[in-house]
Amino acid sequence: MAADSPFSNPSFQVALLGGGQLGKMVLAEARRMDISVRVLDPSPDAPCRLGAERFDIGSFQDYDTVVAFCQGASSVGIEIESVNADALETLEQQGIPCFPPSRVLRVIQDKVRQKEFYAAQGLPTSDFTRYESLSELQTAVAAGHQSLPFVWKLGQGGYDGFGVSIVRSQADLDTLSEGVCIAESLVPIATEIGVVVARNEAGETVCFPPVEMEFHPAANQVEFVVCPASLPVEVLKEAEGLAKRVAESFDTLGLLAVELFYTQSGEWLVNEVAPRPHNSGHLTIEGCSTSQFEQMLRAMCHLPFGDTRLLQPSVMANIVGAEGFSGPVVYEGLPQALQMPGTAFHIYGKSQTRPFRKMGHLTAVGANVDEARARAAAARDALQVKA
Repeated sequence: MAADSPFSNPSFQVALLGGGQLGKMVLAEARRMDISVRVLDPSPDAPCRLGAERFDIGSFQDYDTVVAFCQGASSVGIEIESVNADALETLEQQGIPCFPPSRVLRVIQDKVRQKEFYAAQGLPTSDFTRYESLSELQTAVAAGHQSLPFVWKLGQGGYDGFGVSIVRSQADLDTLSEGVCIAESLVPIATEIGVVVARNEAGETVCFPPVEMEFHPAANQVEFVVCPASLPVEVLKEAEGLAKRVAESFDTLGLLAVELFYTQSGEWLVNEVAPRPHNSGHLTIEGCSTSQFEQMLRAMCHLPFGDTRLLQPSVMANIVGAEGFSGPVVYEGLPQALQMPGTAFHIYGKSQTRPFRKMGHLTAVGANVDEARARAAAARDALQVKA
């Protein structure tokens, strides 16, 4: 058994499955606190190749690779959902705690099972119908059993807006991918709110402040994240309460990012969750005393949770690849972007760009949300990601 303190303790090792930008930001916090983290990723160019105590090239989807990589670890975390859940279950049987637990990951990996979980737990979510194949969905539409419009979600394989579409016509229906899927009712959304929840093995549950998410109309991915959100304080308290209820229903460990819809009629609906650090929580690095990445490490290292209060109004903007450019990345406009006051840049270290690929993010702070948002937009617009 490793000594209690994870600080400067070579016998306390965190194993992280996935070496992308989320892992890179976990590593930044781990380095600050001198916590040893080993990382597994299939790409030799993964952002986590720098900063890890040990970086192994291998598939986090391969059972044997994951089990072997995690031997001797004090805890195991993920920064991407598509890791091998069977391997996590084996590690748990060996006494190695996993964040999230394998049983939670199995549900979340499948958007269909996720929706069915909310319904079974009595959590508010939009109405939906499950279809075993695309052809079954097409037949239901043709027969008038499934009305248009609706939101289509592929059960497995979707990410960052892929595998999710609004179907308004037959032409839209013809573009969908094959697989088990759901058709969700298209609800009148007033705004989308994100709440990052952290839970530990002692059952302690804490929330970061709710954020408001603004989406790019074409890419179907988050463009700006704003905190504090514009809804009344008492309404945001409802969001926190529902997010905690979701995390406790899963009985998860580590982080759970909960995406909520607030409808035009004032109703809260659970959209989706992610059992890892999330885009909606990036602004906690500059905006809160404790970031979501440090909070994840605290859970995995059996440390008390840190303060989650918002220190100052903060707005995050994603830095994505410009349309029409694919190849070795080139950043243009840096001198202008870096002159924006109250703005911090996080560049993920990806060597190749493509349209709308997340290459980094920036967070701007200000005396109020309007000032922070104006700074974030100006800095984001000044920086062009090309090839």
